[in-house]
Amino acid sequence: MFSKIGVIGAGQMGAGIAQVIATSGFVTLLHDAQPAALSKGVDGIHSRLTQAVQKGKLSKEVADAAAQRLTPAASLKDFSQCDLVIEAIVENFEVKAVLFKHLDSIVAPHAVLASNTSSISITRIAASTTRPEKVIGVHFMNPVPVMKLVELIRGLQTSDATYAQIIEFCGAIDKTTVLAIDTPGFIVNRILCPMINEAIFLVQEGVKPEDIDTAMKLGTNQPMGPLTLADFVGLDTLLYILQLLHRELGEDKYRPCPLLVKYVEAGWYGKKTGRGFYSYS
Repeated sequence: MFSKIGVIGAGQMGAGIAQVIATSGFVTLLHDAQPAALSKGVDGIHSRLTQAVQKGKLSKEVADAAAQRLTPAASLKDFSQCDLVIEAIVENFEVKAVLFKHLDSIVAPHAVLASNTSSISITRIAASTTRPEKVIGVHFMNPVPVMKLVELIRGLQTSDATYAQIIEFCGAIDKTTVLAIDTPGFIVNRILCPMINEAIFLVQEGVKPEDIDTAMKLGTNQPMGPLTLADFVGLDTLLYILQLLHRELGEDKYRPCPLLVKYVEAGWYGKKTGRGFYSYS
């Protein structure tokens, strides 16, 4: 079992992953290339832990212990003693490949390198390292502290031993795993993103976002409407995934709605920018 774990990327996903890991009893390092983002991520974790105590979901002792196990890391060199490193940075293959190549030269030979990518080939990411058998996809769902699922993606090179280690680790942090095939979008996004895209086509045709969300919540028992979810995930991230699905699978059903493209061009990414299909000012 892993003992010291590093997480790279202190945004919504990375901070959530680090919070869950630290709360589960693991020594956890969190790094972000932007110091301000790292500080914000750590503050957010402490705030959520405090809220969990106030709501009676965690004891103060557990929350305090989790906070003590979490350490902000100013440099990737601090990850040299980690047994597992989970990458949760921008959804861009070139950027991830550079990071994995760099990590490969820093961490110990036994260490496993994992990506939280929601759509990019693990086989391709693994090929940028000298330890492809120790590279695996671990796609957490957002928000990480709440959602139970983790999609596991084995690259062509991923060893049985690495897969077994990650299965054990996910059990230790109280997550349920499914095994996805290493194809664009894996399981959840392969189904979810076209559904959200179709909802955006309806907006383009004149249907109000709130009516679409109400219809899907009450008509299909979804806890969150597709357009609210799109704003929460980030319209830029949604567009990237749809473009990848369209390019890699070559089917028109994945073609991004022109309205989504325009929103991203306008900088309306959703909740993180204060405006998407809804206003968050």
